[in-house]
Amino acid sequence: MPEPTRRTEPAWFEPYPAALPEDLPDTAPGPEARYETREALALSFVAGLQRLPPRQRAVLVLRDVLGFRTAEVADLLDSNGVSANSALQRARTTLDDQRSVRDRDRAPLPRSPRERRLVGRFVDALENSDIDGLVALMTEDAWLTMPPEPLEYQGHAAIAGFYPTLPWWGGQALRLVPPRANGRPAFGSYLRDPHSPIAHAYGLLVPTLEGDRISAITVSASTASFRCSDCPGPSTTRACRSGR
Repeated sequence: MPEPTRRTEPAWFEPYPAALPEDLPDTAPGPEARYETREALALSFVAGLQRLPPRQRAVLVLRDVLGFRTAEVADLLDSNGVSANSALQRARTTLDDQRSVRDRDRAPLPRSPRERRLVGRFVDALENSDIDGLVALMTEDAWLTMPPEPLEYQGHAAIAGFYPTLPWWGGQALRLVPPRANGRPAFGSYLRDPHSPIAHAYGLLVPTLEGDRISAITVSASTASFRCSDCPGPSTTRACRSGR
């Protein structure tokens, strides 16, 4: 692999299935509150959990996702209210530094024509090994990460240097199946078997959309992550047909 932008020791959380919030009891007063709940889940799991220190991560989930009161969080973490509020503030500040509220609001609405057009171009670029087309969809400061691998690539040049090194690149062997995960578009990736009409599970890919661009690609290389989506073939011992 080419030299990464940086090396980290990421805390790795598998993607959560899009159907998970739908299985929870619906106590929200209306569609707006349900939408805010989904946004909170996406914020915590996608943008925050992999980068926050453990205590800040726990406080953020308990307060902003699950809705616990400060006193309850302090009791659960064997702490006090001041410490819990301080950890929550630091976590929120870190998230705001990574991605502003304005940028999150600019993301296409789920399953909207705008979202479908963007992810369609993304799929076409990857399946056809079109590095110029792929880079054209990325923001200038986009990240490519592959937790739990410690390698991270940022920017057009770094991402353009990474993909052509993959053994399947250029052979039109990759096929993407579109489930949803983390409340956003996701793709189960499969590699065609050159000797039979099947494609073996390769990994789960979750792009982060920002306006009409993609600001991050998170690749879950373990096929165990297929348990967290509606992709067929959770392991290489179960394969999907190579058609759409």
